Amino acid sequence: MSKSKNAKPDIIIKKYANRRLYDTSTSQYVTLDHLRELVKQDLHFQVIDAKSGEDLTHGVLAQIIFEEESRGANLLPVDFLRQLIGFYGDSLQSVVPGYLQMSMNNFTQQQEEYRTKVGEAMMSPQATMALIEEQTRRNMEAFGKTMRMFTPFVAGAEAHEAAAPAAPKDGEDDLTKMRAELDEMRNKLDQVLKAQK
Repeated sequence: MSKSKNAKPDIIIKKYANRRLYDTSTSQYVTLDHLRELVKQDLHFQVIDAKSGEDLTHGVLAQIIFEEESRGANLLPVDFLRQLIGFYGDSLQSVVPGYLQMSMNNFTQQQEEYRTKVGEAMMSPQATMALIEEQTRRNMEAFGKTMRMFTPFVAGAEAHEAAAPAAPKDGEDDLTKMRAELDEMRNKLDQVLKAQK
């Protein structure tokens, strides 16, 4: 969507204990289908618990996705869902939301180009696979660049360590743990890239 995560919502939806949703902008009760249409119209809304004021937007959006999937609009492949579930509790869990957001932002920015290509690809299964592979490659390249921005010291530090091992310093255990986690992330990324080829 075009609005940022921190943008002020246009519409406040109150969710009551009986699970009913109330659109304060129109002063009427609404359904999840209504909220789905708001999303499609790129209208930013926030769902809050009517009693506690807690933000329930994330759960309600996930519920909309679940309903769409249960109706047979299978946008999320089973393997993707399994992989996503596998990241819960994993050391990479904190990286996944940013990666998915970046991928969707890239896809959204290039959607007109993709609509044209998808229209052409419908004529050929090979063209469809080529389009998917191209998008996956772009996503992985962008993710790799992002990871390097957050870890620019690692490559230089590894070269320096190989040249001259030094005595342990204060806090070095933490640095060693961070490097091990980064190595683990790199290995997992390499496995994903190999699996995509």
